[in-house]
Amino acid sequence: MRLSLLDRSRTRVGAPDADAIEATVARAVHAEQVGYDRFWVAEHHAVPGIASGAPAVLLAAIGARTDRIRIGSGGVMLPLHQPVVVAEQFLVLEALHPGRVDLGLGRSLGFTPPVRRALRRDHDDADTFEDDLVELRGYLEGTADVTARPATGRPVPMHLLATGRGLEVAARLGLPVVVGGPILDSDELPDVLARYRRSFVAHEGSAPRVTISLDVVLADDDATARELALPEAWAMAVSRQTGEFPPLESVAAIRAATWSSQVRRRVESSLDRAVAGSPTTVRRRLESLAERTGADELLASTSTHDRDALLASDRMLGEVVG
Repeated sequence: MRLSLLDRSRTRVGAPDADAIEATVARAVHAEQVGYDRFWVAEHHAVPGIASGAPAVLLAAIGARTDRIRIGSGGVMLPLHQPVVVAEQFLVLEALHPGRVDLGLGRSLGFTPPVRRALRRDHDDADTFEDDLVELRGYLEGTADVTARPATGRPVPMHLLATGRGLEVAARLGLPVVVGGPILDSDELPDVLARYRRSFVAHEGSAPRVTISLDVVLADDDATARELALPEAWAMAVSRQTGEFPPLESVAAIRAATWSSQVRRRVESSLDRAVAGSPTTVRRRLESLAERTGADELLASTSTHDRDALLASDRMLGEVVG
């Protein structure tokens, strides 16, 4: 499998949001140095635990600090934007960093009702996602009635963040998919992916392509890796109670906190789903997942409070997959 990283610019308790953005850029530089194929950034709005709301802006900074690694969005939430504006942003990136830019697209709206109102979106709005994808591709390929600028002559590759019905849309449009979340643990996953590949309609010579996205944390031993995965698992459990996704806390602070039985169950469940362990353990689990999915690429969406440990994990994962 090819190997990529998704960095969501996770904030940390007591640190300014700007630190998270600077750390994302530094992590991309490190990912290039240790041989990753692609570096993705995310789009989240008004989430205390995530600083990146403008993927195109962040990718411009990353592209300026790197030379070879592909850079992409994981992803731009298309329902929140006009397709022509997305096309213009990523064509500018392509002009600045030729042949290195990918456009990952999702359909999620805001995290909470107030955020959705701020974004002028509502769950009751008409679903135009598939039509918007087609329109966006026309701008990127230079076949639309309006020519998006700059016209680079190099279409920016599109990827669809998809589960369920999204996989059907990707197959109809001939798009590669990024699959993550609970579906990865489903017994139906091999059949779902087989259906995507079987029903795939090629566009301009495209072929079915599957990227799997999941949390992967490595350390010298399984117990240490599981501790490194704890801050993200804790944040997810807390968000289920408060409705607000929080900044990352240190392992020591989490261990000193009072855990309800419900939070404990959710934390343990998240840790069990994460691929966290020594290189030997992680290699074994990734090989099993690759066999089940036939995936072409692994997108590791790893985060932890300790940034030095995070970079060490990235390096070790590169050695395991490489």
